[in-house]
Amino acid sequence: MTLKGQISLTFFSVSVLALELSLVIFPATPGLTGQVGARSASFRGAYHPVSVSPIPTEAKLSGVLIPDAGEFPVVQQPMGDSNYVSKNDGELTQFTSAAQYGNIGLLAHNYLSGRSFSQMHLGQEVELEYSDGSVENFVVSQILRYKALDPKSPYSSFQNVDNQNEILTVDQMFDRAYQGNRHITFQTCIAAEGNSSWGRLFIIASPEPNKLGVDPNSLVTIP
Repeated sequence: MTLKGQISLTFFSVSVLALELSLVIFPATPGLTGQVGARSASFRGAYHPVSVSPIPTEAKLSGVLIPDAGEFPVVQQPMGDSNYVSKNDGELTQFTSAAQYGNIGLLAHNYLSGRSFSQMHLGQEVELEYSDGSVENFVVSQILRYKALDPKSPYSSFQNVDNQNEILTVDQMFDRAYQGNRHITFQTCIAAEGNSSWGRLFIIASPEPNKLGVDPNSLVTIP
């Protein structure tokens, strides 16, 4: 995963979406591997989160419970190193850039903890655990799969696997995955056709529907 702080948010945006992750996935879908992404300078300050986290700012995200997959401790990216992604199996890395937009990004190599992302499904519950003992409940509401049209380029555009008419720039891809009302984005990569950087997988989980008066049956994959 790649990014380098304030020096260049364009490089930051490009690097996470271009991140090299040799990942493996179950045979039913293209294997997961590749790179991740961030945000370009042209979008700085353009977005203001609609919702505010109820979790005190001093409380750090410490763990994630994914039913049928297990409980994963969350590690933070070192200050000034937005490229960092844990190489320890069983850990998830919180994506610093997503927090700037009021959301939670969780990164993992798909040959490690990212394996669990490929098995998540719509309507699945996810629990966040914080350092002060508080918890938040979310439900998977979107599953997004994108192919990198130029896997060797950090500036590659991305084509929606489920709606091939949708092609996004690297900036638009970041916006799609990390902007909007409060949510979690689990990100790993897709390996296919012998290319470890073939595409990206984003699992998006929204606050638990029942607590918001939302009908769980309304959850759908949004291409």
